[in-house]
Parts: sequence; C-alpha cells; structure tokens
Amino acid sequence: MIKSYRKRFGQHFLIDQAVLEQIVMAIGIAENDCLIEIGPGRGALTHWLLPLAKQLDVIEIDRDLVNYLQRHYGHFQQLTIHNADVLHFDWGSLLTSGKRRVVGNLPYNITTPLLFKLFEWSAFIQDLHFLLQKEVVERLTAPAGSPHYSRLSVMAQYHAQLTLLFTVGPEAFSPPPRVESALVRIVPWTPPIQAQDFTLFANVVKEAFSHRRKTIANSLRKLITIDALNRLNIDPQSRPQQITVENFVKISNMFVV
Repeated sequence: MIKSYRKRFGQHFLIDQAVLEQIVMAIGIAENDCLIEIGPGRGALTHWLLPLAKQLDVIEIDRDLVNYLQRHYGHFQQLTIHNADVLHFDWGSLLTSGKRRVVGNLPYNITTPLLFKLFEWSAFIQDLHFLLQKEVVERLTAPAGSPHYSRLSVMAQYHAQLTLLFTVGPEAFSPPPRVESALVRIVPWTPPIQAQDFTLFANVVKEAFSHRRKTIANSLRKLITIDALNRLNIDPQSRPQQITVENFVKISNMFVV
C-alpha cells in the first residue's frame, strides 16, 4: 500500500476525471505522438494518455509509486517507466531523435529549474503542457507592462510561446493545495531577435529586475547610457517591467562586438 502523499516530494495528485479529460483534449494527441510524462504519481493522467500515444515515457522519483505504476500499467508495451529525479535525469537518453511532447502535473518547487533544463533540449521538443501553480503561469505568460511581468516572464518568453489554457481549483487534487493551478501550453521557438551572447542577455535581465522599481536607465546605468537607450527607441524612464523581451535582447546585443 502506497502513501497518498509525501510532503518531501510536494505531491498533490490530480483526481478530477473531468479536469484530466480537459487536459488531454487541450494537448490534442495524434496517433504517432511520443510523449513524456513527468511525475505520473498513481497514473491518473497516464491512464488517459496510454491509449492515445504511440510511445509514453514516464519519469517518477518515488520508488513506491514506480512499483504501483509497474503493477497497474507495466503490461502496456508502449510504456516505459523511469525511476529518476527529473532535475538530474539524462534527457539526452530520450530527446535525441524526433520531436517529443512533454506533459505533467509539476510540484511547484521544481517548476523553474525544470523548465530551463528542458529549454536546453528545445530542438527535440514539440511542446510542453504543464499543470502549475496559477501564479507561476501568470508570470510565465505575462506581457510587458503587466503587474505579473518579471525576470521569469522575459527568460521563458525568449525560449518559447506560452499560453494559459485554463485554471484548476484546489478541490481537483488530493490533498488539495492552498493555491489555484493552471494549465500552460509552452511551444519552443526561435525568437525574432536572437541574443548574440545569451549569458550576457540573461545578466542584463537579472540586473534590470534586481532594481525593478527604478527606471531602466538607473537600473542598467553601469551597462548602458541614456543616449544608447534613445538610439534603441527605448524610453530611459521606463521601468524594467515595461521593457519587452525584444528590447532586452537589443540592449544586450549592443555590448557584443
């Protein structure tokens, strides 16, 4: 018998069948799709994905849950179960040929590091559908000028197009979390304007949002002059949360010879 919840893994199992069906319909699985499910838990979503996917790899950290999945779903030939921590998983073992689709109900504490780890493999990922804390999804999808727009918004939107699809209440989970959740669609892309030095771009964004209450001229005063901002058609009096992803890229590209 497995424990229903392990606090150390941040598990909140999705149990609402209507929500599960809504997620599967939002994904829109084709018969030749190869999927990766992160954190399958007791297989609530796995149960819906298996009849639709050509291949399904699931990655679960909890050994007890892995044993449960093997007992209940191990007979499906298209299923491969990996007992691993997704933050230390060898993604190259799965993301080396063709395009994979990634889905999951993610523990809130691993969302950001996992997203950016997967962005490193974006050439091999068709899309990602994650059920996350609603607040995080609002930050991921926020446009410039929104109160939710942040460093996370800029960095995620550089790598992908993100869409909040629908929200899910706490009652859909066991045990219920203290917050609302939301399903986000993430489609990796090549941005219209690419950073010539990605590390520099990331540092510019970090520096700007470290002083988000200051104007962009003041928050980046060690890096760029007011005249240079004017040449880029960026208002020096703008706040960091008003600067678009493309303009952050333009600022960082000024420093690359």
